[in-house]
Amino acid sequence: MWRVIRYSIGVTFFVALFGVGIYLYGVYTEVQSEIESVKRHKMDVTTQIFDTKGRLIANLFNEHYRLYAKFEEIPPRIIEILLAVEDTLFFEHMGINPDAISRAIVKNVKNLKYSEGGSTLTQQVVKNIALSPERTLKRKIKEAMFAIILEQNMSKEDILEIYLNYIFLGHGYYGVRTAALGYFHKNLNELTLKEMCMLMGLPKAPDTYDPSKNLQHSLGRANNILDRLKDIGWITQEEYEVAIVEIPYVYNDKSLTQNVAPYAVDEVVRQLSPIYPDLKTGGYKIYLTIDLDYQNIAQEALRYGYNNINERLVEQYPRTFVREELDSEGLIYAKPKESEANKYGELNGAMVVTESQSGKILALVGGVDYKKSVFNRATQAKRQFGSSIKPFIYLVAFDRGYSPAWQVMDAPRKFGNTNENVQSNQEDEEDVWKPKNVGAYGGLITLREALRKSANLATLNLVQQVGFDIIYRGIKDFEFPYVPNDMSIVLGSLSLSPLEAAKFYSVFSNYGTMITPRLVDSIVNVQGETYTFPIATREYTQPQQAFLVTDILRDVVNRGTGVRARVANLEIAGKTGTSNQNIDGWFCGYSPSIQTIIWYGRDNNTPIGPVETGGIVAAPVNAYFFNKLLKIEPGLKRRFDVPNGIMKKTFADGEYLYTNISKLPPTTPSVTNVEEDLLF
Repeated sequence: MWRVIRYSIGVTFFVALFGVGIYLYGVYTEVQSEIESVKRHKMDVTTQIFDTKGRLIANLFNEHYRLYAKFEEIPPRIIEILLAVEDTLFFEHMGINPDAISRAIVKNVKNLKYSEGGSTLTQQVVKNIALSPERTLKRKIKEAMFAIILEQNMSKEDILEIYLNYIFLGHGYYGVRTAALGYFHKNLNELTLKEMCMLMGLPKAPDTYDPSKNLQHSLGRANNILDRLKDIGWITQEEYEVAIVEIPYVYNDKSLTQNVAPYAVDEVVRQLSPIYPDLKTGGYKIYLTIDLDYQNIAQEALRYGYNNINERLVEQYPRTFVREELDSEGLIYAKPKESEANKYGELNGAMVVTESQSGKILALVGGVDYKKSVFNRATQAKRQFGSSIKPFIYLVAFDRGYSPAWQVMDAPRKFGNTNENVQSNQEDEEDVWKPKNVGAYGGLITLREALRKSANLATLNLVQQVGFDIIYRGIKDFEFPYVPNDMSIVLGSLSLSPLEAAKFYSVFSNYGTMITPRLVDSIVNVQGETYTFPIATREYTQPQQAFLVTDILRDVVNRGTGVRARVANLEIAGKTGTSNQNIDGWFCGYSPSIQTIIWYGRDNNTPIGPVETGGIVAAPVNAYFFNKLLKIEPGLKRRFDVPNGIMKKTFADGEYLYTNISKLPPTTPSVTNVEEDLLF
């Protein structure tokens, strides 16, 4: 009988052992199939955006703010502290620590609850990356087996690298490098022993030991770690005494994104997201053409102009507007009174600064206050260009043989219907376009004077002389977006964004070659591979021809509509622009090396104010910007280069430049009959 019992027990034991073996083999097979998930695990890494001088502009991430550190970038002292706290025998065990597990089992049985896990760092990596957080026997067995197999497939250094980059260290920081920069504003190799202990004390309870919230708890935890290091002989008494009394300064940054140029960053995301789907998680380093010094001045200048407009409206039209402080940053708002609320919308502006010869965008500001409106007016707003289009019309004329000395009539006239009864037929009269000048009419004037004064009628007559079809094809050739096929284009009825305006005006600032503005200079992936974005250019005219326009635009700033843009001891060329009813105000200008595009308007396309032209609202911002810029860039190029082939001839009313292409009129040219109508 006893034999039968012993036999039954033996069979049962064998069956049980066989079943356990089958079970463990099943777990082993499952682990083998999943081991690659840890080896190839790709954690979300924050993308960083830098300016042209390597200064941080913004951090881009979805959920986890993590800056990755390779093992060789992590100081050995941090490794020692981590092992002293979490897994002293890490470099000796095979993935699990039987002694630690035994101690944990005894403690858990004694306390009749789960109070200690006994997990190694390898097991913690497995648990965080590959397993669910459930506390079951199968998961613990799988975790142990996973850890053993993982150590056969990965080096100890690789496992530590994963752990130190994966762990959450409070305050939204993931990874040791992120926490070092966040809490202490230091790189890993700059940390003190005490700061390292504070960081390595965080994994146990990140919120409790967050030094930005609970400094004393954090210091106490760090001091305990120092005691541990001293007891096991991993630091000297002298090191201990220095560290134990240290109280590091802890930063409590409010914004993890640290976005100091939000409109520019938004445009970067818009441009690169279709190319890099993992833009915010791929750990890229993006280097922009933005210069934060220029960016800060541009932001300040745009707000300066905004306040000027509002102060002027309140002062000149007290029955329409009342003064209102917008925020602590000093913005002022001319708030329309209730009876005028429908006539005036929300005023805003935009500014784009580029380097003329390279197309680099040095500053991009899409509004006066990003916190109130994220709409990027520098890139997304399509606004009527007004008289800012005129230099392109004159360039087309110059390229077809006209010169700045050519004369044209500046006098009232009408365009449209050619019926004989146009003066008596009211219905036909409504179809007649009667454009006017902003200022007085000049009679017979040169093209130089016509552009300097931004004379509408003189420009319209020039178009008729050259031929509307020729001018229209010339404007189309610049590749302006949607060009109306009628005479309204002469006064800037086409619409474009300030960034597009920067592209087109480079024809003048870059001596005849249009250059597409670039915001992103290069991007570096986590493997260290660099992609540099190409420069796109197209030559439209000879440098001499472009300079003919620049010379006149210098005069626009010196004594024309752009006089408020003038800067002492610096040559500025530029053109103002105002759309119908003063809805848009532009200044498009450039020094010998820097180009500025400035725009103001109301978001709902209502007038800025009764007499707010581009020369009044936008031109002063140019002067403010360059005066500030010269203080930090005193070596800025001051004078325009004059291309070879530029000639000069003296007339009774002054000297005029011309080239071999353009021609000087030997006599006064015939002038189109000012009473003649022009069909659209």
